[in-house]
Amino acid sequence: MDSVTWAQRLWAFLLFFRVTKGLSTMEQKVSVSSPQDVPVPPSSLGSSSGLQYGALTNSVSSLAPLTADKPVISQRRAYVAIAVLCYVNLLNYMERYTIAGVLSELQKFFDISDSTAGLLQTVFICSFLLLAPLFGYLGDRYNRKYIMLCGLSVWLLTAAGSSFVSKSQFWLLLLLRALVGVGEASYSTVAPTIIGDLFSGGRRSVMICIFYIFIPVGSGLGYITGAGSASLTGDWRWALRITPIMGVVGLILMVFLCPNPPRGAAETHGDGVTAHSSYKEDVKYLLKNKSYVWSSLGVTALAFLTGALAFWMPTFLARAHITQGLRPPCTGETCNSTDSFIFGAVTVVTGILGGALGTTLSRYFRDKVTHADPLICAVGMLGSVPCLFITIFVASSSIPATYVFIFFGELLLSLNWAVLADILLYVVVPTRRATAEALQITFGHLLGDAGSPYLLGVISDAIRSSNPKTHDWNFRSLMYSLLLCPFVGILGGVFFLITTMYINKDRKAVQQLVEEDLHPRQGSTPDSSMELSNKRTV
Repeated sequence: MDSVTWAQRLWAFLLFFRVTKGLSTMEQKVSVSSPQDVPVPPSSLGSSSGLQYGALTNSVSSLAPLTADKPVISQRRAYVAIAVLCYVNLLNYMERYTIAGVLSELQKFFDISDSTAGLLQTVFICSFLLLAPLFGYLGDRYNRKYIMLCGLSVWLLTAAGSSFVSKSQFWLLLLLRALVGVGEASYSTVAPTIIGDLFSGGRRSVMICIFYIFIPVGSGLGYITGAGSASLTGDWRWALRITPIMGVVGLILMVFLCPNPPRGAAETHGDGVTAHSSYKEDVKYLLKNKSYVWSSLGVTALAFLTGALAFWMPTFLARAHITQGLRPPCTGETCNSTDSFIFGAVTVVTGILGGALGTTLSRYFRDKVTHADPLICAVGMLGSVPCLFITIFVASSSIPATYVFIFFGELLLSLNWAVLADILLYVVVPTRRATAEALQITFGHLLGDAGSPYLLGVISDAIRSSNPKTHDWNFRSLMYSLLLCPFVGILGGVFFLITTMYINKDRKAVQQLVEEDLHPRQGSTPDSSMELSNKRTV
């Protein structure tokens, strides 16, 4: 009896050691997928102790979750990855708005109208949105780190190349700006899904907040670095060279420090979700997800609003100074950059405060008000509307008051970014998140900021054509075109209010699907679970 007990204990120890360590060399020699494959001691199969093989397997299986609970990516490495992703996100949005910081100089250099200048942002956003679905499809099926590295390499080359365009080659500048969208589409589509797989729950909300804070921060620094480098060098082209130089550092950091965790790793304690589906099935799933659809419509209104304001507001403020007689018209190659500096600083501060405040409100009210997230977004959109109206009409009489209302308007709009990203991550299953990000980017930019700078430029040119030679009319034509923005803000607020009706149901549906995918694999034998995990792409 003692010898039988000793043999059983020895065998249990060896099997437990093999499960927890996952030795590949042992897996090649021994398979325990069935009792027949294991040289179990005969005395253990029917002894009076009652320790059958099935009972031994079950006892070891009960210990396996301790191994499964261990994160695939260590906490320290996850935080380092977040730092790298945030740095690259900062550069993405800096590069996107450096042109807005030197728009007056650029218009003078190429001798282009408001509508033609607006095309610079439109062609960039169009390529960005057209390629986003492709990167979303790839991001749900292939190594996301390699996808980002390839896209960012294209971004660095084309962004740097656009600074060498001559005065007679404005068409080439448009083409290169379009190609810059390739890199940003690959990154913006995939990076949030990696964060979603590194963290879960409240910690994920905080990390998403930090990541998305760099949208307004990067945008604001884009104005500052663009205007600052042009002012220091006397050449607006250097505004387009700063971010590619910094981007080389980001590319190197991403190669060595950014992981590619299993999809759904955070929700499944490192196991990952392995279900695969066709792209058509993914799209059909997302179209039936009402929270996703209505929040995407809200994102579209937000993109239209912020895209138009970000591109035209520094120019609008510069013309307001001229109208009030506070500044002479720009006649040289380098114009006064004060408005770009101030607007950039306001954007940075409101982005940090708004992102932090939005996430704080979300975490505080989520347990008390289950539909708090879309409600916060609705309050932010609707609350910004009166601030925008006042900003537009006060600019002709008081520049300081204009900046005050710009501050509060941007602060309210900045409540949305991190909260919206978190909504997408918890109403869409892990294996379809990259596709969801891509389609939201495509739809949001297509009807949002892809056309809003150009549309406002066209409206401004049409109004100005009645009296094109006066500086006052240059200002007022742009002022009247900006009035479209508050009405779009009202529409976006309504979309978020509708989202509150469906958010609870869709969030519970995702939790149920993830649990159903995880539980069958927890019930399998330890070694078969290991075999499944070895087949996943990490």
